[in-house]
Amino acid sequence: MATRKTKNPELAQAADNLAEAAQHVGKAVRKKIDEVKSAAAAELTKAKEAALKKGHMVQSKLEALLNKAEGRLGKAVRSAEKSLDKAVRDAEKRIAAAKKAAKAKVADVQKAAAPAPAKKAAAKKTAAKKAAAPRKAAAKKAPARKAAAKAASAG
Repeated sequence: MATRKTKNPELAQAADNLAEAAQHVGKAVRKKIDEVKSAAAAELTKAKEAALKKGHMVQSKLEALLNKAEGRLGKAVRSAEKSLDKAVRDAEKRIAAAKKAAKAKVADVQKAAAPAPAKKAAAKKTAAKKAAAPRKAAAKKAPARKAAAKAASAG
């Protein structure tokens, strides 16, 4: 007889909710980073166009500054993405640890509940063995009777 698995639906639900929340936060932060990036790029483009109108001397200085600003912006975006990825990984590790703890708790509950059914199963097995022993003996005797009957009919 199979034992029922005891589940803690609250822990499982909490772990699933944490996983969903981590994913939603990651998506939201990535979206914000992309919005800031596009807004900054648009502003840089406007500033670049305005600077080009002023002349060639100023143009070279401003382009250098704009390239520097774009480099800083790219670096900031990469840093933000790394931080986000790290936060998501940490959240997933915590979720995995919570799931592992929940499974351990369920295993402990199952382990505590398992000895009683095991004794019943052992008792059923011994009863089945005792019941099967006379059948096996009767089965062994039957071929001997058939052999004796064959010898009597042949002789």
